Amino acid sequence: MGDETQIKIIGVTNALKDFLCEKNKRYGDSALDPIHIFSKLPPGEQLCVRLDDKLSRIKNSGELRKNDVVDTLGYMILLCIYNDWLDFEDQID
Repeated sequence: MGDETQIKIIGVTNALKDFLCEKNKRYGDSALDPIHIFSKLPPGEQLCVRLDDKLSRIKNSGELRKNDVVDTLGYMILLCIYNDWLDFEDQID
Protein backbone atom coordinates (compact mmCIF):
# COMPACT_ATOMS: atom_id res chain seq x y z
CA MET A 1 0.00 0.00 0.00
CA GLY A 2 1.40 3.38 -0.94
CA ASP A 3 2.26 6.08 1.56
CA GLU A 4 -0.39 8.40 0.08
CA THR A 5 -3.12 5.78 0.60
CA GLN A 6 -2.00 5.18 4.19
CA ILE A 7 -2.15 8.91 4.88
CA LYS A 8 -5.70 9.02 3.47
CA ILE A 9 -6.72 5.99 5.57
CA ILE A 10 -5.49 7.79 8.69
CA GLY A 11 -7.29 10.98 7.66
CA VAL A 12 -10.61 9.26 6.94
CA THR A 13 -10.56 7.17 10.11
CA ASN A 14 -9.67 10.22 12.21
CA ALA A 15 -12.53 12.19 10.61
CA LEU A 16 -14.90 9.29 11.27
CA LYS A 17 -13.72 9.13 14.89
CA ASP A 18 -14.40 12.85 15.32
CA PHE A 19 -17.83 12.46 13.69
CA LEU A 20 -18.84 9.56 15.96
CA CYS A 21 -17.59 11.28 19.12
CA GLU A 22 -19.53 14.44 18.25
CA LYS A 23 -22.71 12.47 17.50
CA ASN A 24 -22.29 10.58 20.78
CA LYS A 25 -21.89 13.87 22.64
CA ARG A 26 -24.99 15.38 20.97
CA TYR A 27 -27.29 12.38 21.26
CA GLY A 28 -25.90 10.65 24.31
CA ASP A 29 -25.11 6.98 24.19
CA SER A 30 -28.47 6.23 22.55
CA ALA A 31 -27.14 3.53 20.22
CA LEU A 32 -25.54 1.43 22.96
CA ASP A 33 -27.75 2.51 25.85
CA PRO A 34 -31.21 3.14 24.34
CA ILE A 35 -34.07 4.50 26.44
CA HIS A 36 -36.46 1.73 25.26
CA ILE A 37 -39.60 3.85 24.96
CA PHE A 38 -40.95 2.10 21.85
CA SER A 39 -38.44 -0.60 20.97
CA LYS A 40 -37.47 -3.15 23.60
CA LEU A 41 -34.80 -4.75 21.40
CA PRO A 42 -31.31 -5.02 22.87
CA PRO A 43 -28.79 -2.49 21.51
CA GLY A 44 -27.09 -4.97 19.16
CA GLU A 45 -30.40 -5.82 17.51
CA GLN A 46 -31.34 -2.14 17.26
CA LEU A 47 -28.03 -1.43 15.53
CA CYS A 48 -28.75 -4.22 13.04
CA VAL A 49 -32.18 -2.70 12.33
CA ARG A 50 -30.55 0.70 11.71
CA LEU A 51 -28.03 -0.95 9.39
CA ASP A 52 -30.80 -2.72 7.49
CA ASP A 53 -32.63 0.60 7.10
CA LYS A 54 -29.50 2.34 5.80
CA LEU A 55 -28.67 -0.49 3.40
CA SER A 56 -32.24 -0.46 2.11
CA ARG A 57 -31.97 3.29 1.51
CA ILE A 58 -28.70 2.79 -0.37
CA LYS A 59 -30.19 -0.04 -2.44
CA ASN A 60 -33.32 1.91 -3.36
CA SER A 61 -31.61 5.23 -3.99
CA GLY A 62 -30.54 6.35 -7.41
CA GLU A 63 -27.26 7.61 -6.00
CA LEU A 64 -24.75 6.72 -3.32
CA ARG A 65 -24.82 9.48 -0.71
CA LYS A 66 -22.01 10.39 1.67
CA ASN A 67 -24.44 10.54 4.61
CA ASP A 68 -25.61 6.97 4.11
CA VAL A 69 -22.04 5.65 3.84
CA VAL A 70 -20.85 7.55 6.93
CA ASP A 71 -23.88 6.45 8.97
CA THR A 72 -23.33 2.83 7.87
CA LEU A 73 -19.67 2.97 8.91
CA GLY A 74 -20.69 4.52 12.23
CA TYR A 75 -23.26 1.82 12.96
CA MET A 76 -20.72 -0.88 12.07
CA ILE A 77 -18.21 0.63 14.51
CA LEU A 78 -20.86 0.82 17.24
CA LEU A 79 -21.74 -2.83 16.53
CA CYS A 80 -18.06 -3.73 17.00
CA ILE A 81 -18.06 -1.86 20.31
CA TYR A 82 -21.29 -3.58 21.39
CA ASN A 83 -19.72 -6.99 20.64
CA ASP A 84 -16.48 -5.97 22.38
CA TRP A 85 -14.53 -6.33 19.13
CA LEU A 86 -12.04 -3.62 20.03
CA ASP A 87 -8.97 -4.70 18.08
CA PHE A 88 -8.45 -6.50 14.82
CA GLU A 89 -4.94 -7.93 14.95
CA ASP A 90 -6.40 -11.44 14.78
CA GLN A 91 -8.02 -10.54 11.44
CA ILE A 92 -4.75 -9.78 9.66
CA ASP A 93 -3.64 -12.70 7.53
